[in-house]
Amino acid sequence: MPDADPARATAREAIALLTGATGFTEHRPPPRPLPPDGPLGWSGYDAARERASARTGEEESVVYGTGVVGGRPCALLSFEFGFLGGSLGRNTGDRLAAAYELALTRRLPLVALVATGGSRMQEGMVALTQLQRVAAASTRLRAAGLPQIAVVRDPTTGGGWATVGAGADVVLALPGAQVGFAGSRVRPPDADPYAYSAEGQFAAGQVDAVVPADELAATVTQWLRALGPHEDLPAAPVPRALPTAGAGTGSAAGRGPAAGGGPVAPLPGTGREAVARARDPRRPRAGAYLADYFAVRLPLHGDRSGATDPGLLCGLGLRTDGQPVAYVAQCGTPTRPAGYRAAARTIRLADRLGVPVLTLVDTPGAANDAEAERAGAGAAIADTFAAIAAARVPVTTLVIGEGGSGGALALAAPENTHVTVDSYFSVIAPELAAAILKRPPSETGATADQLRLRPQDLVELGFARSIVG
Repeated sequence: MPDADPARATAREAIALLTGATGFTEHRPPPRPLPPDGPLGWSGYDAARERASARTGEEESVVYGTGVVGGRPCALLSFEFGFLGGSLGRNTGDRLAAAYELALTRRLPLVALVATGGSRMQEGMVALTQLQRVAAASTRLRAAGLPQIAVVRDPTTGGGWATVGAGADVVLALPGAQVGFAGSRVRPPDADPYAYSAEGQFAAGQVDAVVPADELAATVTQWLRALGPHEDLPAAPVPRALPTAGAGTGSAAGRGPAAGGGPVAPLPGTGREAVARARDPRRPRAGAYLADYFAVRLPLHGDRSGATDPGLLCGLGLRTDGQPVAYVAQCGTPTRPAGYRAAARTIRLADRLGVPVLTLVDTPGAANDAEAERAGAGAAIADTFAAIAAARVPVTTLVIGEGGSGGALALAAPENTHVTVDSYFSVIAPELAAAILKRPPSETGATADQLRLRPQDLVELGFARSIVG
């Protein structure tokens, strides 16, 4: 593309980065003339707008219309930073509202290519209130079950970041872009610049992925396939086989084929054996199951509250048959509040877009350190329970390892949970149960037997529907 730095591309160059040769059909709202020098009568404002138009060839700081990305029709809007810093004024608000309405009336996903310094000072409060218009338009699109993808370019700051950017379902960023609510001229002089970068926002869980420009079209195409819009989709099929040896982390070496493919691995004879097998570092972990289950995975990163949990994987995936499925997968570590918040975010997004959900349960329990309590562990777990309880789409759960108390149950689908031969589920870990009962550590194994936590026990008790070999 002509611009040496894709993050600093013009509005139309940014659109072409996605649409390529398929083209773009521009739309324009009915003209609405401003009073001389704008609503505030700001001296020199008309002249500044004329210079910006002559320099960029644009009439305003936003271009919008329809286009095709990877064979998927969508509504597109793109900011022209060269026009008064991509700032939002009344006429910008008209264009943004029209872009959202275009997506709504045509039932199209909205892709926003954002590069803005925020609200336009020369229009004062008239400019600032455009953020409310954008928020309302975005809410209507969300209520209609239509997805929103934002690609944040350099820079994306102020109200544009806090509405069009951060308010999208999926937020992608170009490398090196300045991203943050505070622009470079208004933040504290000693502020760490990394916190205001695409990479810093990714680390803080505010951006889902930092995507190089040459990968952007393919990445957005995959997200459009996964997000829809969709008609009603069937439930996520349960993974019916343990991953093969060497897939992801862990190994299935020494096991027979799974159900439907030959002999099934033997069930544990005792509770203590079930716990030992679930804790065996050689068994398959979430990464192996996801790698076997999906042809493409698109991670959703972070809790949007400034934190991440590397022990919980969230996102949308595409199966080999093209079916999109949302996934939430525990990785065998204590799940932190950020993990539960990310899980709830993923489940609610899938529910709104009509995508079935697959959860993989594998945790000794929720993180119970002081930091987790300060971060709101109880509220985050409660919110995850609520997200699954309220879901209208099918939610399917496979317990692949440890099922430790409420921290694991929060991700389990009532009446649609399945278990593997290498799993257990318990009201509390056997060691903790023995301690509460004032039993010596030597009685932990007997306590595990009493808890009836084996896969076959879970089926007999009505908690699990089936055992996956």
